[in-house]
Amino acid sequence: MSNFAHNGDAFYPLHRPGQAVPASPNLPRIEEEILAYWKQDDTFRASVENRATGRNGDNEFVFYDGPPFANGLPHYGHLITGYAKDAVGRFQTQKGHRVERRFGWDTHGLPAELEAQRQLGIEDVTEITRPGGIGIEKFNEACRSSVLRYTKEWEDYVTRQARWVDFEHDYKTLDPDYTESVLWAFKQLYDKGLAYQGHRVLPYCWNDRTPLSNHELKMDDDVYQDRTDNTVTVGLRLEKKLREDSARPELALIWTTTPWTLPSNSAVAVGPEIEYSLVEVDAAHNSKLAGERVIIASDLIGAYAKELGEEPSVVATYKGSELVGTHYHPIYDYFDTPERRAQGAAPGPNGWSIIAADYVTTTDGTGLVHQAPAFGEDDMWTCMEYGIGVVLPVDEGGMFTREVSDYEGMQIFDANRYVVADLREQAGPIARRAPEIRAVLVREKSYVHSYPHCWRCRKPLMYKAVSSWFVKVTEIRERMVELNQQITWVPEHIKDGIFGKWLAGARDWSISRNRFWGAPIPVWVSDNPEYPRVDVYGSKAELEADFGVEVTNFHRPFIDQLTRPNPDDPTGKSTMRRISDVFDCWFESGSMPFAQVHYPFENREWFENHYPGDFIVEYIGQTRGWFYTLHVLATALFDRPAFRSCVSHGILLGNDGAKMSKSLRNYPDVNIVFNRDGADAMRWTLLSSPVMRGGTLIVKERRCVTRCVRFTCRCGLPGTS
Repeated sequence: MSNFAHNGDAFYPLHRPGQAVPASPNLPRIEEEILAYWKQDDTFRASVENRATGRNGDNEFVFYDGPPFANGLPHYGHLITGYAKDAVGRFQTQKGHRVERRFGWDTHGLPAELEAQRQLGIEDVTEITRPGGIGIEKFNEACRSSVLRYTKEWEDYVTRQARWVDFEHDYKTLDPDYTESVLWAFKQLYDKGLAYQGHRVLPYCWNDRTPLSNHELKMDDDVYQDRTDNTVTVGLRLEKKLREDSARPELALIWTTTPWTLPSNSAVAVGPEIEYSLVEVDAAHNSKLAGERVIIASDLIGAYAKELGEEPSVVATYKGSELVGTHYHPIYDYFDTPERRAQGAAPGPNGWSIIAADYVTTTDGTGLVHQAPAFGEDDMWTCMEYGIGVVLPVDEGGMFTREVSDYEGMQIFDANRYVVADLREQAGPIARRAPEIRAVLVREKSYVHSYPHCWRCRKPLMYKAVSSWFVKVTEIRERMVELNQQITWVPEHIKDGIFGKWLAGARDWSISRNRFWGAPIPVWVSDNPEYPRVDVYGSKAELEADFGVEVTNFHRPFIDQLTRPNPDDPTGKSTMRRISDVFDCWFESGSMPFAQVHYPFENREWFENHYPGDFIVEYIGQTRGWFYTLHVLATALFDRPAFRSCVSHGILLGNDGAKMSKSLRNYPDVNIVFNRDGADAMRWTLLSSPVMRGGTLIVKERRCVTRCVRFTCRCGLPGTS
């Protein structure tokens, strides 16, 4: 409780009694004195406890503090968010509300694992699980010790910026109570039919050996970076002639930006309403296609003048729909076997045929799109419609498997040049094909394009078919859009703009990761498919009842050791075992409103009277991250928004206009600025800048005090005209 009487000079004095106001005050030193007084007086705690909660918590202002990782030091992005959080909390306190501000820590997920790998010198995750490896238990111990490595530095940093927050009663996503609430949420989704296991093509990091959610590709602009790859146009020989007067079966010209996927080619897609031409290339023309008849979209003939001739002869035209069902010879022999062509196999009897797809255009390429359903989301859905199975000859590390023997062990992006070279030289696996059915490399060209990279390790991503657990977001998408209208957004345009549009097109959310350090997916399955059974658990009590042991640790490998006989197996030989996946850490952070209070196992009445929260603030990228996952789970579990109001501020850039980077050192050291100009000068500078209204701000080495004075003079002092 405050020792100051709330009257006269003793209440927030303008200066120290008996001290003159210096002409040039040392503002940082004054701030340090104030901080010391607040600590001695316990002023923050008093500001909370002096205000009543009200009936059913009516006088409480509920603020959600997004949890940062503590395995790295804070930066300017945390600084501006912290100032906004503090300003709103203090304002609501001045209005008489009780505002508890509980700090939180994000402790699970790949960032923690990558830091542990760096500390342990692990370059390949197989070093963890292979015989003689470090093992999951020791690896997770390293993760646990690393995730809270900088908590003291964070506390010092947040305290120095004069932000009031409760560190003593913080929450951590690794705490057993927090995790139990996460398991409860998953079981609720499963029981409602909103959680399911399926195969989807997802963005996939081969370096980290884990899929990403689609929303992770949209959080930061630098996820997409320019990359130079080779594009190739390849002629595929049809099995039968389109026209009787053709000398031999024609070539269908396909185009792709990912040559490494050609060994998995299973179909060719055409636009059903697009016009295609059968073009005859003059036998005297200097081209690999001389004397051939080829299929290409009519609108793109001119783009291939070098290969087809300036005025090639058009023998016939077809609508794309007329070409559907036409079969061609596979480029490679890897899957061209009777077993692979059989019903129920992959690709099956409909493989290596022309199919129709609405997404085919004539803006580039040839109008005939190479289909590798294991590596393209559209490819997979279209091929599934035609009963074409998935061929997946790439392992978890992005290496070709023995199914593609000529490139076995090659990383997919490295394999591009070898695949192209074999096509160009008609060598290797291409040479094994009979000349009369062999594919022809028509064109190769370098291609600069914007390509997604992993936001964690910065390696180029691939798209890959994976087995994952999903939240059925498409089932609740319309309701998510409706509930968004109840939220007050700053800037206002975000509601129906970047956030609203993202909700309207939201896809099912992949929430499982084949990693080690995270809350476990609480699913146990029979290890014998002859006696299938799936058990999903949502509490410690349920686990302890079935497995007969006390559960004190939800982490791997301890949770994996919980096994029991399969009740549905009359032989008693099969066992229920947990699937190895852990939760996407975004699922855990999206559970924060209820998990931080161990709902529904404790604090049920408090939570139900304090949800949605009144206020959150983070940078604009969280419209695809934390704001989004909060909204998904709030809609699915409680049919309400997770928060009433949200400030989504812009981005701080380094002094070179690029994203702030520790390695580039393109921003001034925060502590230097604090010690020279003071935290309040920094507070004023940032909170009065365009970044708080969604803009960007370049942080340069300028005195914040000077900037503060300029803002004050331009805007006018309070109470003046």
